[in-house]
Amino acid sequence: MNSRTISAASCSRARLRSEVKAAAGIGVFVLTWLDRGLPFIAIVVLLLFWEGATRLFAIPSFLLPAPSAILAAAIAVPPGIWFGHIWATLRVALMGFGLAVAVSIPLAVCLASSKFLSRTVYPLLVVVQSTPIVAVAPIIVVTLGAGDLPRVVITFLITFFPIVVSTVTGLQSTPEELIELSRSLRAGRKREILHIRLPFAVPHIFSALKISTTLAVIGAVVAEFVAAEKGLGFFIAFSTSNFRIPTAFAGLVILVAISLSLFQAVSFVQRRFVGWSLPKAKQ
Repeated sequence: MNSRTISAASCSRARLRSEVKAAAGIGVFVLTWLDRGLPFIAIVVLLLFWEGATRLFAIPSFLLPAPSAILAAAIAVPPGIWFGHIWATLRVALMGFGLAVAVSIPLAVCLASSKFLSRTVYPLLVVVQSTPIVAVAPIIVVTLGAGDLPRVVITFLITFFPIVVSTVTGLQSTPEELIELSRSLRAGRKREILHIRLPFAVPHIFSALKISTTLAVIGAVVAEFVAAEKGLGFFIAFSTSNFRIPTAFAGLVILVAISLSLFQAVSFVQRRFVGWSLPKAKQ
């Protein structure tokens, strides 16, 4: 009887432990999905509050349209028109962003490697960045003419500075011990930059790229406000001038979606190819 009692008690304890582990696993699963879904839940709550406030206080649509009115206005626009405007903005944003990356990273390497260039070129970059791009944009359009070129240049001017600054900061944050070690092993300047300094700068570079993707969309829209016949910036300005505010809000929502998509695309590239540059909690 004693051995049977002991075995039954041990079985019940084992069953209890398995049930506790299963409950803990379910709890962790629910908390994980709840944590991932919090942004979506917050957006839904905000939209519901927005819809309720516009209906409760009878806010006119030309002041603040309800989300339902924005959705109806977006559906009313033919898909072909949406595609034309989206592609025009996205094309300019990607070209300006690509040009900024191609110019900024080599320029940052030169600035980090030469005190002379850092003292002469860096102040000029600050001056260019300090100049209001909205004031310069009409001059650029008049100088370069109509077409994509002035819009790409405007996007480039808005986008390149964060990449230069962050890359220089990352290159200069390399521990001096590693630099001295590489020099003691007679590593050349090229190897020092490629194999030591650039890996330390990768987190800074991707942080700047994430910021610059959103700035590229802003630059493309600013350029379209100045001179364009197609693009979401032109679409929003045209809709606003005709008091079609829900349609303008629909274009704005699409712009936000494009910015978020580009941001997530850069984040995916970082996780996929240089995941070691992320904090352990985000890998």
